[in-house]
Amino acid sequence: MKYVQLGETGLTVSRICFGALTIGPLQANLKLHRGAEIIKYALDAGINFIDTAEIYGTYPYIREAVNGRREQVIIASKSYAYSREGMQKSLEKALQALATDYLDIFLLHEQETVMTLAGHRPALEYLLEAKKQGLVRAVGISSHSVEAVAAAAKMPEIDVIHPLLNMRGIGIINGTLEEMVAAVKSAYDQGKGIYSMKPLGGGNLLLEAEKALQYAFSLDFVHAVAIGMQSRAEVDYNVAVLKGMSPDPMVRNKVRKQKRRLHIEEWCQGCGRCVDRCSAQALTLVNGRAVVDDNLCRLCGYCAAVCSQFCIKVI
Repeated sequence: MKYVQLGETGLTVSRICFGALTIGPLQANLKLHRGAEIIKYALDAGINFIDTAEIYGTYPYIREAVNGRREQVIIASKSYAYSREGMQKSLEKALQALATDYLDIFLLHEQETVMTLAGHRPALEYLLEAKKQGLVRAVGISSHSVEAVAAAAKMPEIDVIHPLLNMRGIGIINGTLEEMVAAVKSAYDQGKGIYSMKPLGGGNLLLEAEKALQYAFSLDFVHAVAIGMQSRAEVDYNVAVLKGMSPDPMVRNKVRKQKRRLHIEEWCQGCGRCVDRCSAQALTLVNGRAVVDDNLCRLCGYCAAVCSQFCIKVI
């Protein structure tokens, strides 16, 4: 495994970050022991960095997996809370659920614009106080947005940025792939810890997985890459690509055959932007909510880029 210093945080992380979303209730919904076993397998492979979020529902898996070796693992979590009180509750929930005295990284989840950052300022102020108290070691944001990444790069109080970045630019909002690369480079130059997300475009790049991961790992301004994993085969595959090795043919076949589908959350408000964006005409509005025709859906993910409520994802 390869390790790097995460910007100026003082944290040493593996170049592969275990993305915990995929094992939890929003996606694979693995049994607790099974999900924890996959994380343990990744830890044994040298991956010491785990990314999760309050909304993922994966704290129990991580708690079981890191039992007995908490000090060896870097855990990052995120919350949508925008008030001081809300963020305090989110952090306390995470600490209790993970049975830990501190979180290595805590992020404002999915920041979109300068205005979004301003609206979440009370939550950020609480995290900065929690950092002084030793409850959090580094603070920052996650974002799919070029604007938010560029703004956070200029904020000295931000330690870590978790941007969406893949070779096709799938899912990026408020800008292009080239603009996101420039924003992330700027943040890196400012000393921010950078760990990217969605290198496989939410599953849309599975047929080009090796090429997509090679691209993600080749970016010298990205310290680590968060990759969703829900099987030993996926762990083996990702580690092999990082090491510059050709994945075992059987492992490669398993990863390529991993089924994906478009998922629309229950909180969809039926604005219709995704319907207008879908050139495959796979989306329609039924009873005030977007519905997908799986026979027409190309899993391009472009509909997700226009969803202001982040209701849509490829899983």
